[in-house]
Amino acid sequence: MIKHSPNPPETNSEQPAKTVHRPCPIFTIRSGVDSETLLVHAYETLASANVMATELSSFLNGPTCNLALGIQQMIVLAQLSVNGVLDQLEAKQ
Repeated sequence: MIKHSPNPPETNSEQPAKTVHRPCPIFTIRSGVDSETLLVHAYETLASANVMATELSSFLNGPTCNLALGIQQMIVLAQLSVNGVLDQLEAKQ
């Protein structure tokens, strides 16, 4: 993960010190996990988020309902992207 600075890079010859970002190990992914497994888990996570956003929208009205449905649509688009990559991986095998 890259840590972004809120300030633009300096233009003078001095380089700012690099910030090393170490994620909390409870939220890291074991090294060596293949791409297909990671994508399958990402797809399943997005599918769960899709269900939650859809369910939430049924309790809302007006602009807040539209917001939840907009989030749900973004989730579906991400699912389609992940599914497209999975299809490409399957075609290569």
